[in-house]
Amino acid sequence: MTKRCPRPFDTLLINKQGSCYLCECTAWLPQSVGNIQTKSIEEILNSGIAAALRGSIADGSYRYCNEKQCSYLLDARDAAPWPLTLPTEQIRNIRLAIDDSCNLSCPSCRVKKIFLSSGRSLKIRMDMADTVLEYLQSQSHPIHVHIGSDGDPFASLVYRHFMRRAEDMSHLSFSIQTNGLLIKQMHHRIKNIFSRLRTLNVSIDGATKHTYERLRQGGSHAKILDNLACIKEIKKQYGFEFILHVVVQKDNYHEMEQMVDLAEQYGADRIWFNRITNWNTHANFAELDVADENNADHPQYLEMLSKIKHRAASYNQRFIEMPTLVSKTFK
Repeated sequence: MTKRCPRPFDTLLINKQGSCYLCECTAWLPQSVGNIQTKSIEEILNSGIAAALRGSIADGSYRYCNEKQCSYLLDARDAAPWPLTLPTEQIRNIRLAIDDSCNLSCPSCRVKKIFLSSGRSLKIRMDMADTVLEYLQSQSHPIHVHIGSDGDPFASLVYRHFMRRAEDMSHLSFSIQTNGLLIKQMHHRIKNIFSRLRTLNVSIDGATKHTYERLRQGGSHAKILDNLACIKEIKKQYGFEFILHVVVQKDNYHEMEQMVDLAEQYGADRIWFNRITNWNTHANFAELDVADENNADHPQYLEMLSKIKHRAASYNQRFIEMPTLVSKTFK
């Protein structure tokens, strides 16, 4: 393969413990290269382990990467959007996963609602946000910041703090991962973020009221539809890419076609179907993972998946993405 993944050269992910990873997903490249609570970001980026990880990409071995989880490696490698030459070692993408506070308690993610409103844990994460902000302030080249994926940026006090302080940094652009329920309420408060927003990712695991409110516990089906309508309108103003995300599992695979309908109805640019991941929040995880061939619902799931494959192939562009479910790329 002549192409190489650039992520360990240009991407830094920081989780809620302050651990840093040279990838956009800790499951794809699970080796930490340092912690911002004990070292500066510059020290972490120039560490020996960071050099070793980059070397494994440069030599094509990918020996630190999880080829069973990475959606790029699961796709055809030469079809992946990678450059022929590797970038210089300059961070251009920062992914913040420093606070898991959320207004929902989705069973695929957690066993109870998590929200930090005071105390030592909140202070630690506020301090981490400030550390990242200080690093970003010290840089002048363009940097793209992805906010969220662990909690909800609009519910989290930590992420709200970060977005308010980052608004005036003109060299930054943004993407946001959210459950979408607070978009209508919050977007006008951080217009400078939305004016430089590249991508808005919204997780929605059900098309009907029954399924959505079962899997997005604490959420309202009527409210998410209202917010999706809002997103469709403000997308015209700001011009960001809008992507819907679905965690495919036993209780929602039967609504996959309806979720594609929702994506079309509310003007999404793409819809991503992702295989459920075991975060140790279920004693019966095997029963939820319908993509597992040993699951009792697997034959019915395969029937639905065949319908989605057929529908995906009917689009002129890549609209339906599902690399963790099937290996074929639909264009």
